[in-house]
Amino acid sequence: MKKGCPYGTHRVLEPKGVLPQPALKIDNNMEIYDNEILIDVQTLNVDSASFTQIKEQAKGELEEIKRIMKSIVDERGKHQNPVTGSGGMLIGTVEKIGPALEGKTDLKVGDKIATLVSLSLTPLRIDEFLEIRPHVDQVDIKGKAILFESGIYAVLPDDLPENLALSVLDVAGAPAQTAKLVKPGDTVVVIGGTGKSGMLCLYEAKKRAGVTGKVICVGSRDETIARTRKANLADYYIKADATNAVDLMNKVKEITNGEMADIVINTVNIPNTEMSSILLTKDQGIVYFFSMATSFTKAALGAEGVGKDITMIIGNGYTKDHAAISLELMRESQELRNIFEELYA
Repeated sequence: MKKGCPYGTHRVLEPKGVLPQPALKIDNNMEIYDNEILIDVQTLNVDSASFTQIKEQAKGELEEIKRIMKSIVDERGKHQNPVTGSGGMLIGTVEKIGPALEGKTDLKVGDKIATLVSLSLTPLRIDEFLEIRPHVDQVDIKGKAILFESGIYAVLPDDLPENLALSVLDVAGAPAQTAKLVKPGDTVVVIGGTGKSGMLCLYEAKKRAGVTGKVICVGSRDETIARTRKANLADYYIKADATNAVDLMNKVKEITNGEMADIVINTVNIPNTEMSSILLTKDQGIVYFFSMATSFTKAALGAEGVGKDITMIIGNGYTKDHAAISLELMRESQELRNIFEELYA
């Protein structure tokens, strides 16, 4: 059996010398190396920005969505959207474990897991599409995938439905990072607060900011704002176009009496919301971009252009114990769990 690099560089076909995520093409032959795990794939949870772009390109036609997804995997050996650069994650069953991982992993053949690394670096083969659920960005397939030695994962819990756990784990980094960032008394704005990651961030922000803090939810549709309000996930709710930076800034200025936000969390799946995030943030405040639609150039030059001295954080999908923290939210809040079960389970 061939020996592999812990980071999967042995799978990179083009260009040589890079890691699997930035690579243009990787080897998706499912004969495993000595330090790889073979997964029998059940469901792909496609990144929201990526699936939104694919749906728009396909004009909502399910067969065209399948064709686009299959062409991406055939061309790249992984599901990395060439427009957004993002992927998603998957759930499946452990089929084979390389001998070099003996004693290094607690996994065993037959375990049902969710990979917590992006599909944009995961060798993937799609053999057949079984079902597409476009409203929740999930696609059931027959296929195989490879998890590298450095790849992180979570064994699916027994007390939560699989698709519910998958939906939460897909964005586990967002609420876990929110828990680290928000302090008692903070004013927090979540742009895209009515979406999947946004609702989790609202819940965590409200818990951490406490009774002396303010948590503001920004959404774009009456229906989703009403659902979020019913669950009491925020203190204030704003309906706005997140790409209209000045309008949104004025609305937040009114709520905060001109003081603006200590922390702004951006979870939207559309481009051109960088300046809204920046203008809502007070000097010395923090913007946390948990959106694959974020442009580093627009954010960096935009903040400079309006003279904002703020800290901007790129949303790392991983932080210590993020899977456990995020799944625990489903156990803590029945209201939040009801929403997620209705939408995703």
